[in-house]
Amino acid sequence: MNKVNDSEVTDLQKRLVQEAEESGYNLNPDLVFTKNLVKSLLINQKRYGYTSCPCRLASGKKEEDLDIICPCDYRDADLNQFGCCFCALYVSSEVVEGKKKVNSIPERRPTKEEREKMKEEKVGEMKSKIPVWHCKVCGYLCARDQPPEICPICKATKERFERFI
Repeated sequence: MNKVNDSEVTDLQKRLVQEAEESGYNLNPDLVFTKNLVKSLLINQKRYGYTSCPCRLASGKKEEDLDIICPCDYRDADLNQFGCCFCALYVSSEVVEGKKKVNSIPERRPTKEEREKMKEEKVGEMKSKIPVWHCKVCGYLCARDQPPEICPICKATKERFERFI
């Protein structure tokens, strides 16, 4: 039922590489490791109907797992702090260039109870207290703790971003 064939893996891997490059991200340069993660994404797609992170336990309920559908909500914070996301599918330029090694990182995702409490607290409140960053080159806006390494629109580096809000 959840079997994936090599052509499906190759197709998704090519698409992810292209999307990552177009958006200023990098996939892990370890091709065998990356291929296994991509295969796991496809297995989860067939199992649950969505590509949940292969290194996290999905509930099987899409609404509960929206934060761990790849690319997950925690990817950028993990990349900024550790140089890779939780499953290490996405890595920083420093990792690609061999200046930094991929190591295991702590889980950033809140527990189910914490997520439910956060959801309750957000009712009637502004949902995000995360800063908004502005690309001074093209005007792209993004809400996250740190600016992206590379602007997904114009490819300007993070030094070209300023805090907007």
